[in-house]
Amino acid sequence: MKKVSALILALTMCTAMLTACGGGNSTTTSSTGSAAPAPTTSAATSEAGADEGYKLVKEGTLTMATNAQFPPYEYYDGKDIIGIDADIAKAIADKMGLELKIEDMEFDSIITAVSTGKADLGLAGMTVDPDRQKNVDFSDPYATGVQVIIVKEDSTIAKPDDLKGKKIGVQLATTGDQYATKDYGKDSVVQYNKGSDAVMALTQGQVDAVIIDNEPAKSYVEANKGLKILDTKYVTENYAACISKDNTGLTKAVNKALAELKADGTLQKIVDKYIKA
Repeated sequence: MKKVSALILALTMCTAMLTACGGGNSTTTSSTGSAAPAPTTSAATSEAGADEGYKLVKEGTLTMATNAQFPPYEYYDGKDIIGIDADIAKAIADKMGLELKIEDMEFDSIITAVSTGKADLGLAGMTVDPDRQKNVDFSDPYATGVQVIIVKEDSTIAKPDDLKGKKIGVQLATTGDQYATKDYGKDSVVQYNKGSDAVMALTQGQVDAVIIDNEPAKSYVEANKGLKILDTKYVTENYAACISKDNTGLTKAVNKALAELKADGTLQKIVDKYIKA
């Protein structure tokens, strides 16, 4: 009887062990073979992007190229890049269900970064012009810019015509650079990588004037005593986001977001945040 009992006990233990082993394998298989976890925001966004027909440099992220030396459109606040363009890009990304990543680079590298797929779009107080449109597409305009002339307070330059024969500082590859070169000749134009460098050259007497966008001009004049902005406007232009020509779906998505942001007043609130009337 003891032998039978022992045999039954052994068989029971073996069965339990086999059941446990089988259960472990079943759990692993079930976990592996079960439905995939709910997609993350990035995955869901990527699928949505594919449905809309646009491509992204990084899944779930809208990568913006800019030159953060252009207040109040883009500039550094500590380690963060803030400004009108940064806020608008964030609002666009939110509308599209994406995170925003901002890449700071030289202004003349932005179009190349966008056209070669290293950035999804460029926002940098960039003007729509025919030369740029040969390489990239543009969104609908989101702001109006004005090119102005900065001079020293005691300068004899009072209007654009007075710039003939003078040395003019500009930021490389900007419309100010293009207009000045066209109107006054290449020999009269001195190019700088940053607008702030052109203004510094003006304070040091290396150039006679600087042509640059009105809003950053205000910031530069405020920060540098002895400078002024001429009352005469040089050129009025539109700002827009540049996007790769082979990413028309993204252009459509950005335009849709911009239209909604304009309709609900967000665009104007962003501008008013940085530009006081």
